[in-house]
Amino acid sequence: MADVQRLARRRVAPVILELDLTSDLVEGVPTDPLTAAVAHRRVTLREVVDGLRRAGEDDRARVLVAHIGAAGMPLARVQEVRDAVAGFRARGGYAYAYADTFGEFGGGTVPYYLACAFDEIWLAPPGDLGLTGMAMETPFLRDALDRLGVSVEIGQRHEYKNAVNTLVERDFTPAHREALERIVDSCSEQVVAAVAASRGLPAERVRSLIDEAPLTGEAALAAGLVDRIGYRDEVYDRARSRARGPAGAAGGLSGSGGAGSSDDVEPVLMYVSAYRRTSVRREESPVRRARAFAAALPATVLSAGQAGDAGRRHAGDGAGGPAGPGGGSAEGGPSGAGSGAGASREVPPDLDPRSSVIALVHGTGPVVLAPSSTPFGGPVLAAQTVAAAFRTAARDASVAAAVFRVDSPGGSYVASDVVRREIERFRATGRPVIVSMGAVAASGGYFVALGGDLIVAAPGTLTGSIGVFGGKQVVRDLLGKVGIGFGAVAAGENALMMSPRRPFTEAERAKLEEFLDRVYADFVAKVAQARGMSPEEAHELARGRVWTGADAHRHGLVDELGGLSHAIDLAWSRAGLPAGETPRVRVTPKPSVLDRLRVPKSSEEAAAAAVRPGLGAWARPAALLGAAAVLRAGVVGGGGGGVGGFGGTGGLAEGWGLAESWGALAPLAARAGLPVHGPLLMPPIGRVR
Repeated sequence: MADVQRLARRRVAPVILELDLTSDLVEGVPTDPLTAAVAHRRVTLREVVDGLRRAGEDDRARVLVAHIGAAGMPLARVQEVRDAVAGFRARGGYAYAYADTFGEFGGGTVPYYLACAFDEIWLAPPGDLGLTGMAMETPFLRDALDRLGVSVEIGQRHEYKNAVNTLVERDFTPAHREALERIVDSCSEQVVAAVAASRGLPAERVRSLIDEAPLTGEAALAAGLVDRIGYRDEVYDRARSRARGPAGAAGGLSGSGGAGSSDDVEPVLMYVSAYRRTSVRREESPVRRARAFAAALPATVLSAGQAGDAGRRHAGDGAGGPAGPGGGSAEGGPSGAGSGAGASREVPPDLDPRSSVIALVHGTGPVVLAPSSTPFGGPVLAAQTVAAAFRTAARDASVAAAVFRVDSPGGSYVASDVVRREIERFRATGRPVIVSMGAVAASGGYFVALGGDLIVAAPGTLTGSIGVFGGKQVVRDLLGKVGIGFGAVAAGENALMMSPRRPFTEAERAKLEEFLDRVYADFVAKVAQARGMSPEEAHELARGRVWTGADAHRHGLVDELGGLSHAIDLAWSRAGLPAGETPRVRVTPKPSVLDRLRVPKSSEEAAAAAVRPGLGAWARPAALLGAAAVLRAGVVGGGGGGVGGFGGTGGLAEGWGLAESWGALAPLAARAGLPVHGPLLMPPIGRVR
């Protein structure tokens, strides 16, 4: 009986939510089973944002404690967590931020910026406050490559497309420095403004403290940058006291103060991700579903007999049910600009407020045509997978709108345009698409966003980089130094054009320049059309320049500032769904284990979007030894350059671009962060810190 009573009390006990922000949050959904298994214990950004939103509507969950560390989290991702915490506080919650240290002797600016979103900031007694400001660093490898005997033949459009500068310059060009200085200044402005507002300090005082940092904990306390000096146990004592009730909140750290009687129920500690899972399971329980179905029956029966019911807006048959593939209605399917051939296969939306959902499609990593079959290869925004996700959503009558979450530095030009086209086809069914930009959505990552109705970015998102580059590395002198010679035979004037064993001929260089002009012109034209600009205006904002989300919004490259939750709200509103309801979100695709293993019957099935394990690049170990030119499937004597000079056909499809284009130098190139996946890639400007 005592156990039963204890369980009953636990069901009504107050909840203290916990957030572990000592490591970066996962963005997107793991594509292959092995990566998913490894990432199982890591928390996703979506879990944190959605969990805090749910907690804001629960009277039991009114206290949040976050452990903040030097997570290396991008500024835009930090801003999304800050927004989620602000929403939790706005609904009556109270939030504590605790750090062992905000950077040991520096490097704590972004973690402290995150902490400023909380009600109280606690710092451990031995900790420091490394509020030292924002900085970016860029490596230049020209001298090293010269010494190795590697020359770089590359072209770019235009002066701000400075990915190539890492290889061809010894220092910043004026345009390169100008772009990075503006990014750092914009990020710094955002941090200073937030710290000043949170701590009640003038902006000039905050800048002065930044110049004085790093600060000891006591100095930070005296300056008003932290609220209390204390260890973890003291923070949790305070949180427990507050969770017990108003009297306990006033009782200090004693744990009593009117809340310590034997009748009080001890608060329950729960990670935000665990709280969200419990909340979702409760919503999806059979009992609750049965109740919801029973409650909806009268309205459903009524609407089935009334063609003009305002609660449902079918584009299907006169009986009120959703139209199946191919129609059943006079219209025969969706229509509109860009719907293209085969648009009648999509199912018109069934906008029943009780069952409609928002499809959330993730596009994370470099843009490539096909997903990698290599385990642990890292996430990629694969055009095949994303396109299949939008086709799946378009055939689902319960999907009222879509949110496309992009966190990508760009990559393949062709793959980017394929994704953009598929988004337009989804919109042609009459449903909106809101693009939500993550930490970075630049170059090809910006290209794919052009298909949406609205683009939403965080102030610290790195976006733009509307430009293109291409070329190759010539390793002839390096190979000669180590005594490696190559012979080659070719049939075709340009068969060896991308070979890393020789420079471009004049004719081949002209072909490269023609390619760069064509891709850049197409990119800028699509930007101008999507953003309602003239080509000249789009070109001025393009030229390969990277912008922060705040600056991109000011220049009209994005529509609104905000995070994933804001994008979901916009999609829900634009779909005409009830404003008072919490949006229902369905991650698309979310293939089952069976989908990952079985062979799909067609490219239209959800299983077609799953990444299935296979030999793939494992069958090509010689690529790591610089012999990719011999073994590249279907390319005799093809060399390792490829479009953009960083991966040929196999490299773009299977993630082996570095090995194919850099050969034996692949490990060095990977550590240097050199671009791999295609001509529409954001410059490697480094992390803002």
